[in-house]
Amino acid sequence: QAQLVESGGGSVQAGGSLRLSCVATSLSRYNYCMGWWRQAPGKEREGVAVIDRNGVIQYAEFVKGRFTISKDNAKTSLFLQMNSLKPEDTAMYYCAADPRIQICTVAAGDYFNLWGQGTQVTVSS
Repeated sequence: QAQLVESGGGSVQAGGSLRLSCVATSLSRYNYCMGWWRQAPGKEREGVAVIDRNGVIQYAEFVKGRFTISKDNAKTSLFLQMNSLKPEDTAMYYCAADPRIQICTVAAGDYFNLWGQGTQVTVSS
């Protein structure tokens, strides 16, 4: 059964960095749209960054220039390097993947079929 497992979350001070990882297991041979979403308490889930089957990347405006999404060549791991973290980045971060999504954007969260359990990121001021 396909599974996504995130790691790398933690607590940092504003201006610090964290690197999130998402390991994918038992994915099919199909190429996937993959990405990171986050959800803070009392707020809706929001897309952070996605990378499509061709390596095309899209970032949410609020992380441009600070976060970098990448994946390994085997396409079994997804990463999110987060720099210059702000208190408003505090949230649970989720990895998601789906081979069916044709238009891979940060707005496509509702269409993803496979989600990880999340990793908590807390940024203090």
